[in-house]
Amino acid sequence: MPKYDVVVFDMDGTILDTLTDLTNCINILLKGYGCPERTLAEIKGFVGNGIKMLLRRSFPEGKPLDDEKLFEEYMNIYKEHCADFTKAYDGIPEAMRLLRDGGVKVAIVSNKPDLAVNKLAERFFDGLYDIAVGEMPCLNRKPAPDEVYYALEKLGVNKERAVYVGDSDVDFMTAKNSGLDCISVSWGFKTREFLTDLGAKTIIDSPKELLEKVF
Repeated sequence: MPKYDVVVFDMDGTILDTLTDLTNCINILLKGYGCPERTLAEIKGFVGNGIKMLLRRSFPEGKPLDDEKLFEEYMNIYKEHCADFTKAYDGIPEAMRLLRDGGVKVAIVSNKPDLAVNKLAERFFDGLYDIAVGEMPCLNRKPAPDEVYYALEKLGVNKERAVYVGDSDVDFMTAKNSGLDCISVSWGFKTREFLTDLGAKTIIDSPKELLEKVF
């Protein structure tokens, strides 16, 4: 019998390598405003708290920003380029399939806008997940527990029977705030050393190890 009834996955840096597309889209926007472009490493350090925070961190400090306008412009760019280079991490689709074959539900919870989350989930994991939840006006974004609780309620699963899988400090805190067990992954946007210093107790290096933790 599985240890959990549902595995809740973060998206960026956990199941999808989205870094190149995120960086390219940010740089298209920055270039349009005459601002210096950002490197992959810089964007890697900026992600995790939603698009508006990513935009604030990416633009030069002190530059006056219209959050809503920039968000709209960025989303128009991202809709066109969200899957140019994005790909699933090796072994993730197979792990999702084995989880569901074993009676475990799969949820995807992200701070990306809900439309983008569902578009990417359908493109890369069609038939392999039960629900995908992104940022919505009615829910506080991670690390608040709202998105996780929303997914669990829709799936009819108690938090005691759920585990959260993510790659970052935001994910670590989301699991803690939601009262879920946490599994951190070492292949994402944060290093194993960073996760260890954060206090992560369970860190895995492959999707195969995730299956061993669940079954």
